[in-house]
Formats: sequence, structure tokens, C-alpha cells
Amino acid sequence: MTNSVSLLPGGSATGGATAGAAEPLTLGVMGGGQLGRMFVHAAQTMGYFTAVLDPDAQSPAGRVSHRHIQTDYTDPSGLQQLAACSAAITTEFENVPAPALRELAKLRPVSPSADAVAIAQDRAAEKAHFVKCGVTCAPYAVIESGAQLDEALSGNLLPGILKTSRMGYDGKGQVRVKDADALRAAWQDLKQVPCVLEKMLPLHLECSVIVARGRDGQMVNFPVQRNLHREGILAVTEVYEGHLPEVMQQQAVAAARSIAEGVNYVGVLCVEFFVLQDGSMVVNEMAPRPHNSGHYTLDACDQSQFDLQVRTLAGLPLTQPRQHSAAIMLNVLGDVWFDAKGAVRLPDWAAVLALPGTHLHLYGKTEARKARKMGHLNVTGASVAEVRQVALKAAAILGIEAF
Repeated sequence: MTNSVSLLPGGSATGGATAGAAEPLTLGVMGGGQLGRMFVHAAQTMGYFTAVLDPDAQSPAGRVSHRHIQTDYTDPSGLQQLAACSAAITTEFENVPAPALRELAKLRPVSPSADAVAIAQDRAAEKAHFVKCGVTCAPYAVIESGAQLDEALSGNLLPGILKTSRMGYDGKGQVRVKDADALRAAWQDLKQVPCVLEKMLPLHLECSVIVARGRDGQMVNFPVQRNLHREGILAVTEVYEGHLPEVMQQQAVAAARSIAEGVNYVGVLCVEFFVLQDGSMVVNEMAPRPHNSGHYTLDACDQSQFDLQVRTLAGLPLTQPRQHSAAIMLNVLGDVWFDAKGAVRLPDWAAVLALPGTHLHLYGKTEARKARKMGHLNVTGASVAEVRQVALKAAAILGIEAF
């Protein structure tokens, strides 16, 4: 099978399935969460059918897709079904098992590749990839044994953050450690699984950049996003002229492109950075998929990150996206469905949507839980002052902490 694919709705797939003009081609996605849902919407807008593989019968993406294959991610029958009906396949979150993507790649074009996803699934491998690409990350040590823990103690890495090498996201699997005793206790609490210890650095702000790279090596990027996290979860993203120094933005874009090139990446990739108090920048992590911090692109740019995900998967040309409006994105967590006493309430969407330039995106999840991502609110406008004013009013209505 060729690695080249060019898909057009109702046409044929080079190296993939074929379809008659009466039936558009199907794009498959592993994972049924909100990122998959927004990918499905973008693919359908461009005329494609979609197929989602996810074990949850109520998955946000599965409920809006043409086809929902309700099996585990490693189920051979489910993978066979997805490959049989799809011309090309992508993933919507990084913890889809890489071996499943390798099996699918024997039958259909898969992007991003299993190798790229495997790197993002393991913090130790991810750090090594950053170093190989010449991109600076925080000083760190891999801890997989007691001997390595003792060695890390002599490496001037404390105070630091101990992170599990695998399955950590949104602040999960992370423990701040001040001294040797705290490090040993934290590793015990984490069941002595492989971990990475990162030195804590004087943080000034956080930012991220989203790039999209095609199979032909063509690459485009969105503007660099300035991010605010609370308790390890993205809360606010701001993107407008002057939100970050130009030199800093150029540095972040160059680093993200190098990281993508270094693994021959195909698809949409987000790379997150820490900007330190001295103005220097270190890479934090990469996400082999669209990202929360790129949700503003749905309403502030001429192409969204999900449009580019469709294009990279389908082998369509990539054009440099343009931002046409200043934008602030507020992450809407399940917390806003509860009042100060913990009683369930319905957020006042009418009051929020009465504000100019507001765009509400809810993910179709049937149960609100605290810290669960339920949706996001994009605020766009002609001026930064206008957008900030509206975003702060919306945050106050919803009970979201000001920024």
C-alpha cells in the first residue's frame, strides 16, 4: 500500500478504499470524545462520511457520526470494521493504543502514525525526542528503579514535579515534590511505575502552538496561543495581536515545526511551552491531535484546527490559516452546573449569548461532573479591549474565575 493518499468526497482514495460518486468517502477516527465530535463536524461539512470507533454508546463523536463502531480500541473485529469502511483513519486522543494504530496502518493510511503517538504516550520518550530535535526542555531524570531515584537526587532537580511516564493528562499522574523524602513517598504512592522527575522552574506564563503537516511535508501553523491553566486543566486561551512578543512566537513555531519534522509527523500537532521569568522558553509536552487551546480557531480563523485535521488526513492541500478576529476561549467545565452549595443548576446560557461576539460549543455529554470538560465559549471581536470585556462578563455569569 502506498503512503500517499488524496481523497475527495465521492472520488477514490489512492492507497485506500474506492467509492462511487453517489457515496462520499468515509474518514475514520479512533476515539469518540469532543475532539472527535468536532473533527466529525468538519469532515461532514466538507462532504465526507465519518466512522467513529469508541466503546462508549453515548460518546459525543459517536452520536453525530454516520457510523459508530462500539468496541474496545484493541478489539480485532472493531479494527477490521473501521478499516473496511474507512478510506483513511486518524485519532482524537493520544492514549489510543499505538499497537491498534499499527494494525490499522497495515490496511489504510493512518495519521498521525503509531510511532508519533507512541512518543507522546511516554514522557521519557517524548523528552528524548525533544532533545534529539534540539528543543530545550526542563532538566529531568527518568525514574524506573530505586537506583535511578537515588541518582536523580544528586541531579539538582528538587523541588520538582514527579510525573508518571504514561497515561497522564489534565494534571493527573503528577505530584509536586520538595525534597528527597517527598520524592520517595510520591514514587511509592504512584506504585513505583516508570516516572519522569522534572525540575520546577520559575514560570512566567504558558503558551502553545498548533501545526499541521501533510504527507508531502508541507506544514502550516496557527498563531501562538497564550494559555492559563488551573489545577492542571486549561482554563483560558488568549490569541490576539500583542498577546506575546513576536520573537517568542517565532521561537515557539520554529520549535514545534522541528518536533514535527523530527518524527515525520502527519496531522495536527499541538506543542505546549513554558515561558520562564527570564524570558527563556522550554517545551512542556506535545499532543498528537487538535488541542483545547486551538478551539478558538472555530470562530476566529478562516480555517479551524479540525479543518486542517481533515485536510491532512484526506491528503488535501494545506493553506496557511489566517486569524480574522481577536479571540479568548473559556473552557467550560462541569463545575458551572453546580452552585456554591453544590446544588445542580442550569447555566444561564441566554445571558451569556446575549453578549456580543460569543460562540457557545457544548459537547453533547449527558452528565456534568466537576472538572469534566463539557464545552467551551469563544469570544471574538474587532478589538482586544472589547473581547476581554465580554469574556470577563461571560466568566462572571458562569461563575468562572476571572483572569
